[in-house]
Amino acid sequence: MPDAIILTIDGQSVYVAPGTSVAAAVALAGSMVTRRSVTGRMRAPLCGMGVCQECRVTIDGRPHQLSCQTPCAPGMQVRTARAGDRA
Repeated sequence: MPDAIILTIDGQSVYVAPGTSVAAAVALAGSMVTRRSVTGRMRAPLCGMGVCQECRVTIDGRPHQLSCQTPCAPGMQVRTARAGDRA
């Protein structure tokens, strides 16, 4: 991918095209799981437009970021519920 953006999702390097959302990058990394509910259930993006809040992840140390509304950036560090966060 000539103009690929490289970011890290739960310790795994992921290569995506410019303009790719973090939610799409999470899916490309092999899982749609983004967070856990307060009861511990795995959650994933639902609406794709930031309304449902199910896509929350930790980005560069900032929790509760909406992955469906956040474009990937070079060097971005993303943590999901797979990594144990309750984002």
